Amino acid sequence: MDEKRTLLKHFLAALAYRTQKALRDAPPEFANFRAAPQVRTPHELVRHMDSLMGYSRTHFLGGGSYQPPAFTDFSAAIAHFHEILADVAHHIDLGTELHGTTPEIMLQGPFSDAMTHAGQLALLRRLSGSPVPPENFIFADITPENLSPNQPQPRSPDKDWPEKP
Repeated sequence: MDEKRTLLKHFLAALAYRTQKALRDAPPEFANFRAAPQVRTPHELVRHMDSLMGYSRTHFLGGGSYQPPAFTDFSAAIAHFHEILADVAHHIDLGTELHGTTPEIMLQGPFSDAMTHAGQLALLRRLSGSPVPPENFIFADITPENLSPNQPQPRSPDKDWPEKP
């Protein structure tokens, strides 16, 4: 695998880690928390992230569109997002040719868009009254082999958390 594909796969692993960090130990009502009118709920964000990864996958399969399934169960939506994420990584591993785009465009487009939404999930946790504990991500146990919802606990959580609830 070339350096660009290695970096893309690691980025997907970081996306899996940060998504699960934002979702870990969230209260059940968090899935439908709406911070304001016209603001996506966490459930809607995860579906959109699934859509971004599914769209990314179409570039390995020759183009087309992707419509993620609409799950009523939040945990099923999360699991499906991770399945699509893993499938994109699988195409990266296989060296499947990209159609109509480049690794750089994948990074600047759908991959970065999905990472932005992982950050929005963390922000929504704080707004919903259940903030995510901070950590130093430099030391996070992020490995390209683990794109599942079962991400490790933080290795270097911040000891000082002044705004802790």
